[in-house]
Amino acid sequence: MRPSDLAAATPASRDRFVDLLRVASLGTVVLGHWLMAAVSVGGNGRVQVGNLLALEPGLQPLTWVFQVMPVFFFVGGFSHALSYRSTRRGTSKAYSVFLRARLQRLLRPTVVFIAVWGAAALALQLAGLGGGLLDVSLRLVAQPLWFVGIYLAMVAFTPPLLRLHERYGWGAFGGLVAAAVLVDLLRFGLGVPYVEFLNFAFVWLAIHQLGFLRADGRLGRPYLLAGAGLAGAALLVAYGPYPLSMVGMPGEKVSNMAPPTLALLCHGLWLVGAVELLRGPAGRWLNRPHVWRTVVVANGISMTAFLWHLTAMLGIYGALLAAGARTPEPGSGVWWVQVPLRIVAAVTLTGVLVAVFRVFEKPSGAREPSAPRAWAGPAAALGVTLCLFGVLGLSMVGFGGLLQGRTALLIAVHVTAPAAVVMTLSGWLLVERAGRGREVAV
Repeated sequence: MRPSDLAAATPASRDRFVDLLRVASLGTVVLGHWLMAAVSVGGNGRVQVGNLLALEPGLQPLTWVFQVMPVFFFVGGFSHALSYRSTRRGTSKAYSVFLRARLQRLLRPTVVFIAVWGAAALALQLAGLGGGLLDVSLRLVAQPLWFVGIYLAMVAFTPPLLRLHERYGWGAFGGLVAAAVLVDLLRFGLGVPYVEFLNFAFVWLAIHQLGFLRADGRLGRPYLLAGAGLAGAALLVAYGPYPLSMVGMPGEKVSNMAPPTLALLCHGLWLVGAVELLRGPAGRWLNRPHVWRTVVVANGISMTAFLWHLTAMLGIYGALLAAGARTPEPGSGVWWVQVPLRIVAAVTLTGVLVAVFRVFEKPSGAREPSAPRAWAGPAAALGVTLCLFGVLGLSMVGFGGLLQGRTALLIAVHVTAPAAVVMTLSGWLLVERAGRGREVAV
């Protein structure tokens, strides 16, 4: 079905603002990555990719507005609540069917991305090619996969956390916030090792829980949420051990992002409240047919664009260096003058990659199980767990050094890229098999 037909067929009950937030949050992340990349060539000819926010610390307060990943996870909570309730009513095999339905548009393009880059990395290594920007690219292009891993966890935990929400409401959210507070107290107050990694779950799932509250119309007054979150983040940064930037900085002892901190949770509350204040005017704007068609089109390619946007950016820099172009000092006047040209080039190349790979983001036909299968739920749970650890591991180790057994530390376990790829593919196949049944008309 064409995007214009999908837009025209949109039911009046659909929350269009949620679709806009999904597209806008991913688009902001993509643009932020393009702007933060500070590529330079040292006197020894070595290519380096730094972070503009580390070179220009005065820009770090901008992350309090443009670090919008919490908004995407909030939107995910809203969508997952509606989707799981619909699946729960329609089949006795709700969990496996729900996982497959929610993860198709996430995992299929992700698996293709991993397969393409893995094959390219292996071919380059067998050919003895490497060095310079290529080695950096093999490491950097996999980093956005951390987002896929966290989102997988949110989908997997939706059923139990939704039940807690339906029973306790704000109390379920409060329990996750209390757990995040306890983790930071143990981490910073008592120096307990490894406990900080628990906040990958508690912080992001708390933001996700706000989406459940929004789905039930129980979010309350958004200005109170925004004010409390902003005040909390400001106090924690001013008087606590938390850095100013809401994105990770190279070499910093404490990051608000990896692992997430209580300051980032407050930042998420501020953002959720702030975007909810825009719901009214944005809703009226989205009623314009051409605006809504644009959002529908963007939603259909957003994950593909997210996965390949760093490939496009590094490809542009690679072409410039191969042509002998001189890269200006990041943050200099010339560098800023060239920003619009680099953005246009990156958008163009991303568009080409999206045109090639967007087909894998299209969901296949809807299915429902033809007969009860006792193993489907556990198999789906195992599959999504394997995918989660696979993509998180790959985001840390990258695609370089495939034949040398290069490893990265994932929590307390060393993982290699081949092992991460095997876990991801095996998990994806399990999720697909467990949730698959006979085709039904949609």
